[in-house]
Amino acid sequence: MPATRLTGGEIVRDRLLAEGVPYLVGIPGHGIVAMLDAFRTSGDRIKVLQVRHEQSAVHLADGYYRVAGKPLAVFTSIGPGALNTAIGLGASYVDSTAVLVIAGETHTYMEGRGVLQELERKRPADLPSVLEPLVKASYRPRTQRALFNDLVNAFREMTTGRPGPTFLSLPMDVQAESAEVPEPAAVMGGYSPEPLSEQASANVRAAIDLLVVADRPVMVAGGGVTLANAEGQLLSLAERTGAAVVTTLQGKGCFPEDHPLYGWHLGTKGTSIGNALTTSADVILAVGTRFTDQVASSFRAGTTFDPARTKLVQVDIDGRELGKNYDLEVGIQGDAAVVLGAIIDGLAEREHRVEYESTDYFSEIGELRETWLDETAELRESVAIPPTVPRFYRELRKVLDRDAIVVTSSGHAQACVLEFPFYEPRTNLTSGGFSTMGWSYPAALGAKLAAPEKQVVAVVGDGDFLMTMQEMATAKEYGIGVVAVLLNNYGWYSIRDLQMAEFGEDRGFGVDWDAAKSPDFVAIARGFGLHAESVDDPDEIQAAVGRALTQDGPSLVEVKVARDYPNSGSTVVGWWDVPIPAYLTDRRTAYEEARKEIEPPPAK
Repeated sequence: MPATRLTGGEIVRDRLLAEGVPYLVGIPGHGIVAMLDAFRTSGDRIKVLQVRHEQSAVHLADGYYRVAGKPLAVFTSIGPGALNTAIGLGASYVDSTAVLVIAGETHTYMEGRGVLQELERKRPADLPSVLEPLVKASYRPRTQRALFNDLVNAFREMTTGRPGPTFLSLPMDVQAESAEVPEPAAVMGGYSPEPLSEQASANVRAAIDLLVVADRPVMVAGGGVTLANAEGQLLSLAERTGAAVVTTLQGKGCFPEDHPLYGWHLGTKGTSIGNALTTSADVILAVGTRFTDQVASSFRAGTTFDPARTKLVQVDIDGRELGKNYDLEVGIQGDAAVVLGAIIDGLAEREHRVEYESTDYFSEIGELRETWLDETAELRESVAIPPTVPRFYRELRKVLDRDAIVVTSSGHAQACVLEFPFYEPRTNLTSGGFSTMGWSYPAALGAKLAAPEKQVVAVVGDGDFLMTMQEMATAKEYGIGVVAVLLNNYGWYSIRDLQMAEFGEDRGFGVDWDAAKSPDFVAIARGFGLHAESVDDPDEIQAAVGRALTQDGPSLVEVKVARDYPNSGSTVVGWWDVPIPAYLTDRRTAYEEARKEIEPPPAK
């Protein structure tokens, strides 16, 4: 294999070029300048984007991956710059997205001497220890050849099996000094999903046996469906078996939400149709979901799942998730597209197909859907000024293209998006597992870079936006045409509503802001050079968002939304284990009774 003499920075540059990485995102600092210098010669093949906070760099790369299915690289300096990536890495790790973070580090020959920004009191140059719980793998090369190999491994690790972020701690001298290394060859995208093992194939047959005799089958689709690009197989299997399809928050969008078999959402922030379908199912095929507390209504029996009446089949690429929270009838480890394809093939061999449109079960799905729509109609169709968040989402859906990308982080913006129908894969982007405040806006910038031809809207609360709103400067500098819709209720109102719901309507505490002293977001956005306007009438939302979508560059629409409980949020049907203080005697008694119904974890 031919070899070339390169510095560590050039090795990084050539690896990113070989992998087709289009953007290097971050903030320069003294600890990374030798690496960064190598990118002067990369031209337009790798564009260096300077964000305004390292957390945002990871969120941007996270959003890019969720749309494009390809990782970006993030660069930071030593110490604080690297630690600022922790929140982004946590969001990426929990939601299983691929991002490569490269941080400068102390020279190998200076480790442990307390150089500027070194963490060394317990171990020299100790950044990897700090970030270890947040990444799939971390690397600390001490030579150029080790760097070459570590980069190969980092891309392989990120993009195979269950995706996840990787971290590379790069000493300053390794960046600057040179050695002979091989010509890089791409590894990213060079892997196909592994074929099913003999045991997995046997378990597929067992799952088929259950589906063939099921009268009330339900498929629970999580984020793993999208990660595996298995949306086509999911649709095909649902239509072959007549199974209702219920999605998690992270899975939302992997199944067209105007399809008659769609059963909306389940869990704590679920829907009455979703929870009714899953509690009454005789067979549940769960694909790419971890059965978290939010999905399972904190495991309270009979609220979202009823293990006593349901046979559960779980499919996941990560064997550690199989049977972690529920006992299984069948567990299948494998790529979602491969497993669903094998199940479809097996059903075809047995000539099994349900003419579902003529079944009583299909009629029941439709009736449950209409009931849920009636239950939520009051907030969604409210004419009040300022508007409810569900009414805002109703207006937003009308003004957006079918394949528009909507990005949410946490709070009411995230909870109420469950009522917003998505029709195409990779158009619902949300920080589901980590529910990270500050995620939406920079992630939306990454989504727009990945799909510049699509409309991209970041829906954020005022508290959420304040955490990363400095990235309006990034959007303006690079002309990234994201529309930020700021739902302003002047406070941490999803928490206020939780306090009122669980502790009593007189208990909202520590959550309100003085509206008269709140930031003027429109003026701030205009100061960054964005088109910006504010509305508080629901009938004006479509026109305001429409104007923002036509701008040549980024824009902001502030929508002042309802603050009065309970109309400040959405309809809640699940259950969440929020401990009640002992001095709230009556509520504590009811809470303790509910907690008795929590299913114990499976015996290991």
